[in-house]
Amino acid sequence: MTRKILTGLNSAAYEHPFDRKALASLQNMPGVSLLLKKINEYGIERLLRLQSLGSEIRISSRNFPQLHQAFVETCQILDIAPLPELYLFRGTGHIETYIVGVEKPVVGINLDAMEWLGADELLYVFGQEIDRIKSQQMVYHQMAIVMPTLKNLLNSTTLGVGGLVAGGMERALYNWRMMARFTADRAAMLACQDIDVATTTLMKLAGLPDEYLTTAVIEDFLAQAREFASNNFDSADQLTKILSHTEPGLSWVVMRAGELLKWVDSGEYENVIQQKNLETPEEAQEKEGTTEEEKEGWNFLTSW
Repeated sequence: MTRKILTGLNSAAYEHPFDRKALASLQNMPGVSLLLKKINEYGIERLLRLQSLGSEIRISSRNFPQLHQAFVETCQILDIAPLPELYLFRGTGHIETYIVGVEKPVVGINLDAMEWLGADELLYVFGQEIDRIKSQQMVYHQMAIVMPTLKNLLNSTTLGVGGLVAGGMERALYNWRMMARFTADRAAMLACQDIDVATTTLMKLAGLPDEYLTTAVIEDFLAQAREFASNNFDSADQLTKILSHTEPGLSWVVMRAGELLKWVDSGEYENVIQQKNLETPEEAQEKEGTTEEEKEGWNFLTSW
């Protein structure tokens, strides 16, 4: 299929409101800016880049042409330049991708993803990572990656930031990371431009290989996703939100599929593709009509 190149695409056009609210909550946490400064001082970004360079296979049009072409096409569609470096790492038994580097991003994809995903599905998973660049959230995404190490460091020394983890910053960080997946899924949809491709990719992310993706399985998955999406997350129990959204080992693909389907069904996806009737973040917030009480409710993480 011929996909539309979204020249001049702005992440505000597809940003999920839950992502926006959770990021605002995170940014309001005491000490976040100081921790980001410490990450920079300790050269963690350079270390993450060196890990890729020293232990993984750099992908080019020469050694893995199909994988490289899918990556190039994703960046073209989402209007990202220059092209980040792409690396292939060993299989883990499930599909994995990552992105690190604020100034010079590096994208990684594992062997399982290369073997399990078709050419169109690769656009979807690459789109999820490229969104981190598009949304200009790499600094927070990178902080989430190194948070386990930083947590151990914080337990042994103050680093000038004391008990920030105990104060709730870690929970706010992982809550935002979960909500940011909603935005990343939208960017991925814009990259592949096919809801059927998005659906099968999400199912493979849940661990289902191609041979299990029958018509009945896909239809039941979509019905389950729509059922889950009918829940009102804003009124969900706060403790449940903490426990679910701070678990990094869960993919929550059913929930994510439900949110993606709602976005497509609403017509907003088509508006972005056609690049018309697009809202600024300020207009989106006004449309949502978020009250002060709702904002306070969303920031419950800061009080833990």
